[in-house]
Amino acid sequence: MSDIKNEIKKRRTFAIISHPDAGKTTLTEKFLLYGGVINTAGSVKGKATAKHAVSDWMEIEKERGISVTSSVLQFNYGGYCINILDTPGHQDFSEDTYRTLMAADSAVMVIDASKGVEAQTRKLFKVCAMRHIPIFTFINKMDRDAKDTFDLLDDIEKELGIPTCPVNWPIGSGKAFKGVFDRQKKEVDLFSDTRKGTSMGEVKKVAINNPEVDWLIGTEAKVTLEEEIELLDGAAAEFDQDLVDKGELSPVFFGSALTNFGVETFLQHFLTMTTSPLPRMSDHGEIDPMKEEDFSAFVFKIQANMNKAHRDRIAFMRICSGEFDAGMSVYHVQGGKDVRLSQPQQMMASERKIIDKAYAGDVIGVFDPGIFSIGDTLTTSKEKFAYEGIPTFAPEHFARVRQVDTMKRKQFVKGINQIAQEGAIQIFQEYNTGMEEIIVGVVGVLQFDVLKYRLKNEYNVDIILENLPYEHIRWIENEDIDLDRVSGTSDMKKIKDLKDRPLLLFVHEWSIRMTQERNEGLILSEFGRS
Repeated sequence: MSDIKNEIKKRRTFAIISHPDAGKTTLTEKFLLYGGVINTAGSVKGKATAKHAVSDWMEIEKERGISVTSSVLQFNYGGYCINILDTPGHQDFSEDTYRTLMAADSAVMVIDASKGVEAQTRKLFKVCAMRHIPIFTFINKMDRDAKDTFDLLDDIEKELGIPTCPVNWPIGSGKAFKGVFDRQKKEVDLFSDTRKGTSMGEVKKVAINNPEVDWLIGTEAKVTLEEEIELLDGAAAEFDQDLVDKGELSPVFFGSALTNFGVETFLQHFLTMTTSPLPRMSDHGEIDPMKEEDFSAFVFKIQANMNKAHRDRIAFMRICSGEFDAGMSVYHVQGGKDVRLSQPQQMMASERKIIDKAYAGDVIGVFDPGIFSIGDTLTTSKEKFAYEGIPTFAPEHFARVRQVDTMKRKQFVKGINQIAQEGAIQIFQEYNTGMEEIIVGVVGVLQFDVLKYRLKNEYNVDIILENLPYEHIRWIENEDIDLDRVSGTSDMKKIKDLKDRPLLLFVHEWSIRMTQERNEGLILSEFGRS
């Protein structure tokens, strides 16, 4: 067991969250460069001939230059084994990010220095706060003109309600950006610009009281830095590891992922400030990877057709305790039977490597023959416990879907069902009309584009989407309800989900209250039970 414990102690599993275009994918790439996994960084945007970022593997992502699915990347650095969960930045894919955050032990929040906290950052931050997971802030793009540094910190504290503790401090911004001051070591880290795509920039470390600093950064910059540090020492929260662990204090770092300023410094600090895999709650209490020897994991993501040639489905699971062996037999709690986990693999974007072993903290993908759902628990423990479920978010946009070629009904039903099982879309049927009418619900409208694109490219099915006016959905909690007898408003629609449970769609929020008043005892819920 001691070898397994040592392996678990080395693990660090974190998610990277940000508003679109804050530079998250570039930062992820630079981590991989330091880990020796890739030799050159691809640019997400730019010319059609430019390489695409390694973590964006789906064709539509390459075309649009945005991440629409979460990718899982693993690398080794400084004696640690690091699992990065890269998440979509675009709000229309936030549901995928919420689920991914359930599999992470900490989060790195990337903020654009010229924009500060943006809408999507707020939303994602709330999920981290809800789970009390440690949040580390990387203020990116310091090589461009940035907001005042104190204003950026104020922005984080006011908008997100979390105190900040700058671990380093920028010296200038834009063309005048010289590097950062390490507050703990009282050193100035000066960077020479690097050619885009190379991994190591020249870093010169000089003690702040060394006279050489004056001519290296200029007297004016030195005076400004000293004034800011004095102000900071008096006003900023002190570093407190306990508060960081509880998600109540965010250590802040400054740099530029594109030019490699401050990335390695951030990575080194981050690894010492984070913990090995954390205990997880189950219906049998807390499962601690340092005490529980049996293997256990939960599924947080399902992705179909990652490999077009094989038309496969991969279930991604976060290992919470014990050791994984390739081909091992485990108990599938929700399915109520033993299953063999075959073709276990770890991902490097679209590249995969088959693995023999993995440990608590790791994220692995296994072949899914169509039996797994998001939130499922797998274990070798004699006590058949289940991990806490992953919430389903109520869709906010709805459309009726029809296939153009009625002869392709079989491919259409298969495709739409498989994509729904991934959790990106939810599908419903018209009440009392059978399977002919399919209604799709999504959290963000871009998901409709992805659905259309994937059905065409992966299943060879063209669809027509007819947008519906509904904005609110409610599940009916009453087990014994007769849907025919439910009296609603003129803007209400009766539908069923795939498990034949009755639901109601509404155009207006006030219609929900009116429907409840008209049907005594009717219990409506915003969340679907899994």
